[in-house]
Amino acid sequence: MKKNDYNPLFESKAAKWRGVYWFYAISMAVSIALICIYRVMHFPQQHGLTRWTWIGISMAELWFIIYWIITQFPRYRAVSRYTFKDRLSSRYEDGLPGVDIFVSTADPQLEPPLMVADTVLSLMAYDYPPENLSVYLSDDGCSDLMFYALYEASKFSRVWLPFCRSFKVELRSPNAYFSAVKEVPSDDPSLAKEWREVKNLYNEMEAGITDIMKLGRVPDHLRKHHKGLREWESGTSRSNHQTILQVLIDGRGNKDVDIEGKPLPMLVYLAREKRPGYPHNFKAGAMNALIRVSSRISNGPIILNLDCDHYSNNPQSVRDALCFFMDEQQGHNIGYVQYPQKFDNITKNDLYGSSLKVPHDLELTALDAHGGPLYIGSCCFHRRDALTGKKYEKGSHINWKQVDEIHEPERENFLEETAKFANCSYEENSPWGKEMGLKYGCPVEDVVTGLSIQCNGWRSVYFNPGRIGFLGVAPVTLLSALIQQTRWSEGHFQIFLSKYCPLVYGHGKIPIQLQLSYLCYNLWGANCLATLYYVTVPTFCLLKGINLFPQFSSNWILPYTYVLVAKYTYSLGEFLSCGGTLKGWYNDQRMWLYKRVTSYLFGFCQTIMRYLGFVKLDFTITGKNVDDDVSKRFEQEIMEFGAASSMFIILATIALFNLLTSISITRSIIIKKPAADLDSCALQILLNGVVIIINLPLFEALFLRNDQGCIPSSVTCQSIVLAVLAYMLGY
Repeated sequence: MKKNDYNPLFESKAAKWRGVYWFYAISMAVSIALICIYRVMHFPQQHGLTRWTWIGISMAELWFIIYWIITQFPRYRAVSRYTFKDRLSSRYEDGLPGVDIFVSTADPQLEPPLMVADTVLSLMAYDYPPENLSVYLSDDGCSDLMFYALYEASKFSRVWLPFCRSFKVELRSPNAYFSAVKEVPSDDPSLAKEWREVKNLYNEMEAGITDIMKLGRVPDHLRKHHKGLREWESGTSRSNHQTILQVLIDGRGNKDVDIEGKPLPMLVYLAREKRPGYPHNFKAGAMNALIRVSSRISNGPIILNLDCDHYSNNPQSVRDALCFFMDEQQGHNIGYVQYPQKFDNITKNDLYGSSLKVPHDLELTALDAHGGPLYIGSCCFHRRDALTGKKYEKGSHINWKQVDEIHEPERENFLEETAKFANCSYEENSPWGKEMGLKYGCPVEDVVTGLSIQCNGWRSVYFNPGRIGFLGVAPVTLLSALIQQTRWSEGHFQIFLSKYCPLVYGHGKIPIQLQLSYLCYNLWGANCLATLYYVTVPTFCLLKGINLFPQFSSNWILPYTYVLVAKYTYSLGEFLSCGGTLKGWYNDQRMWLYKRVTSYLFGFCQTIMRYLGFVKLDFTITGKNVDDDVSKRFEQEIMEFGAASSMFIILATIALFNLLTSISITRSIIIKKPAADLDSCALQILLNGVVIIINLPLFEALFLRNDQGCIPSSVTCQSIVLAVLAYMLGY
């Protein structure tokens, strides 16, 4: 293609309103500098508790300042991407590359097989040549229930794909579609007829999968339906079994077709071998096994990986991603295209802050401008070469029209030979997990892998289309949300302390702005100490009459006031600009506090203990199964506590200690005998009040609610005792 004839397959546009950001950032920097001057000039001369608490608050503020500076790197520059799929079709429709889709699941009880089946069906129904599409399910739970659900999905796909194609259905997860279209369409008789037929077939599939889940096993009379179910007849267990590799739909050469006679995408089930004494490396190990197995079966040059709860919401997502990879002048060095993780069960005000609106809609677009976003483990299209550790060589290009599928000879033992690539001994003394594939040894192996890809010379792209590409399931209880955050913060902090620290590993390989942007997430856990100090010690000092902030009548109050007002006003503006609500922002601020004093604290301590040799690496799956009462409270935006957890003890103790202190100060004011000079303690009283307001739902769960989601009495008693002890110590 001549340069003058070149029409890009995608374009990039700089974000607007940069002037507002720069005014905010510069004015904040000036105010922060004044706060530092105040801390130095007013350092207490007297020794004892006053000096030590002053040093502590100064160190906490210093950390907040450092972290605020770091967080500006994912903000000061941003870019948005737009694709031209019509140009892609006009140039490459007859030569589109193969795409391998990896779906990962690990536990049929926490990740319902019906949900997994819906995810797989939504991916098989992409608006893409089916002969170029292969879907692989990695079942690390090695469950015959999961295999049976996939088998049922393979049968239903023969009617579901033609239905989506004929009526241009955009929502191609059957459950999501029938939940949205609950009544028979009346304006089109042909659609209404097929809708009823397809809906009945889906109900039959749903009932069949639900029945075997209730039974807990696949009945003998159903095992004869597919030879793959014989693999479980020999007493296979979850942690001790051979490799199970089955092709449920073989789309090559039009072997398997739908009811209209058109080819179906390939569908493959894999449960990699597991044996006692062999490390399985969690999701990273499963992904690497899929990479090797797929290289023998379909070998698509593009790989999409998804968590089992993230179904496709946009049938054009594959074509959008290819606009980046296949652009003749801009796409040759793109290693992966990251879509945002979105959720279809988020409440209006996002009770647990699970949508991460600002990071997804603002921060990752800025990382894109600096060289590429993080790889966040799901909803990501990879170039196979980049994912397998190949370094980008400047000037190298790929002729997509010459990329052909592999042609393995037909032989009886082909699957048996291919299954060896998923044996637990295959990776011994190999570069897998180190130089090839996803990296091992970290709870956020995805982030390390993405960083490694970027350090190999590839860049990444963040794409947030108008129609959301993927929708998943967010945690519906506070505990599950905090546990998820614990794993993330622990993994990120491990990266910071490891050889993969962006400032070390990325030095000279990726831009300094991108290195510092990674630190914004790597240092999540380190925020716990300063935050804990800020929500407890100033309150304690109120009882002792120790002043930690400027007097309200002093001019030194101005920089503190400006920082508070500007920071939270700008934060609210960011949140609202991302489609959030005022109450949603309030919920987000509560979760900001809860994560820092529980999840980040646990992740920080576990990382330190792990480096001291006390804790081994573990991986916790976030459950997707909840009962009806929990779901109802979640929909009503009532916080779910329910379980007895040390996390809840920390939260309740902090809230109750601040409440007791507030009552004491109010009582002193009423009887005209203030415990401290109100002019000097105004900011401390304000901080105390903010902590109480943020915790209103927690107080409700402590004292007013009597449902199953309230705080357990054991947690309440322990928290009251600890809060009273802290109060008595300070009084």
